[in-house]
Amino acid sequence: MDLDVFVSAHRAEWDRLEALLRRQRRLTGAESDELVTLYQRTATHLSLIQSSAPDPQLTGRLSQLVARARSAVTGNRRASWRDVTRFLTQSFPAAVYRSRRWWVPTALISTAVAVLLGWWIGTHPEVQSTIAAPSELRELTRPGGEYETYYSSHPAAAFAAQVWTNNAQAAAMCLVLGVFLGLPVLWVLFQNMLNLGVGFGLMSSAGRLDTFLGLVLPHGLLELTAVFVAAGTGLRLGWTLIDPGPRTRRAALAEEGRAAVGMAIGLALVLFVSGAIEGFVTPSGLPTWARLAIGVLAELAFLAYVFVLGGRAARAGDTGDVEEAERSATVPTAA
Repeated sequence: MDLDVFVSAHRAEWDRLEALLRRQRRLTGAESDELVTLYQRTATHLSLIQSSAPDPQLTGRLSQLVARARSAVTGNRRASWRDVTRFLTQSFPAAVYRSRRWWVPTALISTAVAVLLGWWIGTHPEVQSTIAAPSELRELTRPGGEYETYYSSHPAAAFAAQVWTNNAQAAAMCLVLGVFLGLPVLWVLFQNMLNLGVGFGLMSSAGRLDTFLGLVLPHGLLELTAVFVAAGTGLRLGWTLIDPGPRTRRAALAEEGRAAVGMAIGLALVLFVSGAIEGFVTPSGLPTWARLAIGVLAELAFLAYVFVLGGRAARAGDTGDVEEAERSATVPTAA
């Protein structure tokens, strides 16, 4: 595209739009219609320039012009309880549901890796000796040892807040790092499975696997599911960079990226619940069966939330992206 010719052909429309915006409170009906038409044209012009002949100065001017026109056409929109309700009942569960072909295999493979690592560590004393000295291992795994006191060594509220912060950061890293072709996501995921496998192996070698599972599963089911969802979505984001499908690579990344940001917020809420369970339920005096029942119920509730509400919203066309009025204009691609 010849940028100079393009600018010459459309400069008058941009100037006219700017003039209308300066006096938008005093527009006639015909001028209001003209403003809407010019806004749509300018948004298309901006998209064409960005994809074909990006010029920083021109792009900056048109971006500002389109933003002002959008504000004039749609009004200053504020978040409302309707937005919160839509996000919690449609957008977030739909986004998680749409990513199920990525995070469900991620969960299954990661769990298998953690179990294999635990078996390998638990059945090979020479591997255990590389982790810590025998006296330290006995201190870790004995009744009342560090594995058990870890969950009750701090006040419940402070511990829950710390756990939530750490897990939310891990989930956010998986979502953000997906754009680097997914490789950092695999590393973060492996580190989590290695930590789980070490605990599994050491406690099983001490004959206390039941205690370990009784401590980990109440909060770990929901917590790990959230991490798997984040990791699977991050991997999907990386694959979108490789294979955007019928969309342009830029449009595909924008759509999936916006959905991933929404998922980060939703997963932070899920991890808040798992952190509360870890801080208040896991170290409580409840019998093991009761703590496990709470963890299983929380996990089943989340899965029902995703596959029932999310499946319904996804089939209705919700992708987890922001509403159409909030998206940037895009140019249709040829079939």
